[in-house]
Amino acid sequence: MSATMSGSGSAPCRFAHYFIVCGLDDETGLEPDALAALYQWLEADRQGKDPEATAAGENFDQSPLKRTFKSKVLAHYPENIECNPFDQDAVNMLCMPKGLSFRTQRDSLAPHFHSFLITREDGSRTYGFVHTFYEEVTSLQICSAMQTLHQMHQAENNTSAQNCTSSSSSSSSSSSSSSMDSLSSSLDDVDSPSAHGGRRTCEGYDSIRDTLYVSKAMCLIAPMPFMHACKRFLAQMHRAVSCSPPPPLPLESYIYNVLYEVPLPASGRSLKFHGVYEPILCQRPGVGELPLADFPLADAFRLLGVENLVQLFTCVLLEMQILLYSQDYQRLMVVAEGITTLLFPFQWQHVYVPILPASLLHFLDAPVPYLMGLQSKEGTDRSKLELPQEANLCFVDIDNHCIELPEDFPQFPNRSEFIQELSEVLLSFGQSPEGGSSSPEPAVMSLQTSVLEKELKSTSLRELVDDKTNGNLGGEALDVLELLQGNPTLERLQALAKRTGVKVARLEALAAGQKGDEGVGGRSPVEEEELRNAKLNVQLREVFAARFATMFADYESFVIQNSPDLESWLTNREQMHNFDKASFLSDQPEPYLPFLSHFIETQMFATFIDNKIMSQWEEKEPLLRVFDGRIEKARLYNVRAPSLRSSVYQKCTFLKESAQAIEQRLRKIDHTAIHPHLLDMKIGQGKYQQGFFPKLQADVLASGPTSNKWSNRTCSTQRRVERHRQQNEHLVLDNELKEKYMQEARNLGKNLRQPKLSDLSPAVIAQTNWKFVEGLLKECKMKTKRMLVEKMGREAVELGHGEANITGLEENTLIASLCDLLERIWSHGLQVKQGKSALWSHLLHYQAREEKNEQQLESPVSNGQERRKTESSVGLPGLRVSVIQDMRHIQNMAEIKTDVGRARAWIRLSLEKKLLSQHLKQLLSNQALTKKLYKRYAFLRCEEEKEQFLFHLLSLNAVDYFCFTSVFTTIMIPYRAVIIPIKKLSNAMTTSNPWLCVSGELGDSGILQITKNILEMTFDCQNLGKLTTVQLGHDNSGLLAKWLVDCVMVRNEITGHTYKFPCGRWLGKGVDDGSLERVLIGEFVVPCGDDEGGRGSKTPPLQRSPSQIRRISITSLTGKGNKPTTVQIQESIGEAVNNIIKHFHKPEKERGSLTVLLCGEGGLVWALEQFFHHGFRSARIFQKNVFVWDFFERIVAFMENRDQTGDLQESPEPLSLNSESLCRYVNAINNMPRNIGKDGKFQLLVCLGARDRLLPQWLPLLAESPVITRMYEENALLRDKLTVSSLLGVLETLHDFPITLETSLTKSVEL
Repeated sequence: MSATMSGSGSAPCRFAHYFIVCGLDDETGLEPDALAALYQWLEADRQGKDPEATAAGENFDQSPLKRTFKSKVLAHYPENIECNPFDQDAVNMLCMPKGLSFRTQRDSLAPHFHSFLITREDGSRTYGFVHTFYEEVTSLQICSAMQTLHQMHQAENNTSAQNCTSSSSSSSSSSSSSSMDSLSSSLDDVDSPSAHGGRRTCEGYDSIRDTLYVSKAMCLIAPMPFMHACKRFLAQMHRAVSCSPPPPLPLESYIYNVLYEVPLPASGRSLKFHGVYEPILCQRPGVGELPLADFPLADAFRLLGVENLVQLFTCVLLEMQILLYSQDYQRLMVVAEGITTLLFPFQWQHVYVPILPASLLHFLDAPVPYLMGLQSKEGTDRSKLELPQEANLCFVDIDNHCIELPEDFPQFPNRSEFIQELSEVLLSFGQSPEGGSSSPEPAVMSLQTSVLEKELKSTSLRELVDDKTNGNLGGEALDVLELLQGNPTLERLQALAKRTGVKVARLEALAAGQKGDEGVGGRSPVEEEELRNAKLNVQLREVFAARFATMFADYESFVIQNSPDLESWLTNREQMHNFDKASFLSDQPEPYLPFLSHFIETQMFATFIDNKIMSQWEEKEPLLRVFDGRIEKARLYNVRAPSLRSSVYQKCTFLKESAQAIEQRLRKIDHTAIHPHLLDMKIGQGKYQQGFFPKLQADVLASGPTSNKWSNRTCSTQRRVERHRQQNEHLVLDNELKEKYMQEARNLGKNLRQPKLSDLSPAVIAQTNWKFVEGLLKECKMKTKRMLVEKMGREAVELGHGEANITGLEENTLIASLCDLLERIWSHGLQVKQGKSALWSHLLHYQAREEKNEQQLESPVSNGQERRKTESSVGLPGLRVSVIQDMRHIQNMAEIKTDVGRARAWIRLSLEKKLLSQHLKQLLSNQALTKKLYKRYAFLRCEEEKEQFLFHLLSLNAVDYFCFTSVFTTIMIPYRAVIIPIKKLSNAMTTSNPWLCVSGELGDSGILQITKNILEMTFDCQNLGKLTTVQLGHDNSGLLAKWLVDCVMVRNEITGHTYKFPCGRWLGKGVDDGSLERVLIGEFVVPCGDDEGGRGSKTPPLQRSPSQIRRISITSLTGKGNKPTTVQIQESIGEAVNNIIKHFHKPEKERGSLTVLLCGEGGLVWALEQFFHHGFRSARIFQKNVFVWDFFERIVAFMENRDQTGDLQESPEPLSLNSESLCRYVNAINNMPRNIGKDGKFQLLVCLGARDRLLPQWLPLLAESPVITRMYEENALLRDKLTVSSLLGVLETLHDFPITLETSLTKSVEL
């Protein structure tokens, strides 16, 4: 009991929590690694073999020197600590991730260092620091066991050599490989002696000839990452064991000292404690500084280079899957810790396992964002390493200094200037920003050790023992010094001796020893190097922190805080918007948007905002407090200048300040810990044999001192803080509710921060996978709900309700996020894959099977819904609908080069066609294929969850997406066009030759001739985007040249989008307005009448065409009772102008078609046509219609005639200019070769007048002309001065906007 409770009160304040020794247990002997056996069990289960039989068998294929054996925790002190319970399995696995490794005298025996961390369920971390060395095996039983294993291995080799040929031929026939098989092969031999510079051990092991060595590890577990201090302490411990002069004190004294007598440095203070030979310094940042990070960033930059590291940093910020790959564990740890340190003020919220033990390889299946480190073996080819999911993976090959990035990857804002600033910091410390240093960590370690050994040899043993830097004076010497220092007579004698040149050597040596460690000049090269690293670390981190302080300088303005108290906020957290994303993005510089739109959707950003909101009621989270302090400081300096919001790059201003703070702490030590001292040990204890780590005395290390000053002081502080916290909890919130919130609401997609290492039974693995399945389903529900709410919110705005809260950029981000989720779902539990995309791989397998069946049956491709019903509007044949058909469309797109790109294109196409749920249901209906491709625990084999997942995707059919058309703008698309005549009124068998030209937001098709009397055609053309207009005409040849057209239908044959272009007018000379060519405005036809749920629901049409009634010529209606009132006409003009203004206030990429707003239903032309028709005298002369264009022609004729006859009467100058421009425009339209009819000419004049800002100048000319009295009634709006004046004001508001016209409108006009 006493051991368990040892120092529990002071444990949180101690520098180190545990000292551990792992290695070979002589009593249990050699045991195969149990975790390797579990791995074999999992593989056998995956391959459908009997797992029990496989796991029971021995593996003699490998040499015993290359095999892994079970390591054990040989000792750990203390037994347990309440605040950090000892997890024996996890510590053993991470201290020796490969298990025990054996070597002989021929191999390299250099020690090496690595670190690890354990993340607990609440997200808190414990750090481990491990020094691994080799110790001679003295047990005869172990040596003979190795000899026997080696003989069995040779026998196995001889047998397998005979079957070599047949096995090689059979293995080559296997086409699809397992992702896990290749991973296991990469870990075979990973610790082979040849990889460490030794000769190849082809001779094997001979117990008589060879000396056998086995790995052993010393480990310190600490609550904070004081890496350099722990590394130096463990290196000195190893030196004490391996070097010939014994250390001044038994090893137990040093271990006891570091465990129980060395405190954690206080915030903003430095601490010195004593190792075996030299003092060790560490420091802890102050309250307003960046948090502690002791892993050398210089190494991370040296290994990857600045450019690669910034790219990796961006991937981590966007919460992609990150896999680090290196032979060396410490490199994995340095890069992982370095990159997460740079995230300040954000924190990685997902699975974080910098060192992934071989037994946990199945964890690469995790369908969530992760940051993991995998050990490679020397010479492993990256191409042979098949991973379960690669679509959203950033693969970092640390040893080869390269990274593989995911596709569609947004760049970090101001990337080139950012890289430049980081490079300048590195160069100022003499480090190249290029990176690519390849000296492995173990070599560095051995180099340092050899330097220390040389120093050691040059110093006599006596100086070493009495070197006061470690505080270990002999008892007699200490007494002498105290006597001398306290004696004034002797001090005067000493001063006199100095003046006369006499030396009191013994006294000076003693005194110098006490003072020397305080002098600045007396620092060792190692300490100087540590100071340099600490300064470089903090300056690099400051550059990163400054970027976020600039980008998020105004973030508080967009935090939505609308809850009265914490409890109500936590209760409604799921339903609430915490951050005004749309407003925030609209406030950012354009170049930042691609990155920021993705970043503000991440879990780390959501958690950051949650912490900000919770800080109203609770103490601020430490990182948030520091960050907010930085922003306040920046505001004071900038006086909230607009520069904070601009995209101009601002360099970090804190570099010198932060480096000075660290230097001051390390130059002037604030606290020195108690020196190591003799413990109360029995005589004879503490002796050991050189080269062998001794069996430590458990009784003296099991518990700490019952009292010491700092532990009592910190314990009372701890208790006070704890009491205060409990009172707060009682007042503010039931703790269970908060815990529930933490687990459920905030941790979406983050169900497991780290695999539990202590229990790896198949049952626990199954439980882990079940958590993943639940997490994926929840994420799918949240994503589809968000997409629906945002999209519907936008369409509500278009109908006039509320404000828009989504941009095209944000929509694209949400769809990219959905693509990523689908890839992760298809990667979960995957066992057979082709290429990098799991979804596309499944589709290819499905396609191969269906095409094989198709050949056998000679029937349509799929047994699902093969043909869609004919479109609601007659004329277009039904469009074939199937998974395979859409796959073929994607496969024919030469622009897409990768499987990941094809999968994303297929998802976008299916979403745009409202077939995503239906297609995936069809894909998964082939259960035999799903069973072949996926393990039993995979998401896609959980029937109930799969059904719910498809239902969530089905809900997306309620809205219209153009996510395929708008992204793949350069691809060739087949279109089908059909011209539908009004058969009752006209002879459809026209003799003239019709033509059409289809225009969209991205371009036009050019003139296309249509075969006479067929009136249907298909044509291939580069993506036109959303279709806007069709020009339809004919050449007026033959006897039956007049032609009454109802409408034109055009369909995109890939997406199935159909557009209707209503006409309802004649084309022909001498009929209607004499037009041989019309520009028709398109409207999107919403598919309906489908059987599936969700298809019938529809959103408002994106474009509306003018009604057919109007197109039968508004003039013919003037005698009837359906005339619009003057108020309605004025309102319609105001509405048309407002719509154009709104168009220009949208982001450029989201504006849609201006032609529709000018010429479509409710457009400017339509509204002005009503205005000019009000009071228009349409008296028929011999039944001939009079058109508004006739009025314009008469006005121009009058002006030109007056100009010719009345030269002597000078008109006012402005009127002359306006008259000239009106005449020029009307004549130019009349003189063009196109026959667009009188209504078409009026439409063109209005469009040109709006473009060139002439409409307000022409209107007074029309209203004041004498011609108006002959053609308009007295009460006509055009004759009302007040109405004309207000209309001028409305039209002048368009002058602020650059109106551009489609070529389909302005073609052939020469002005």
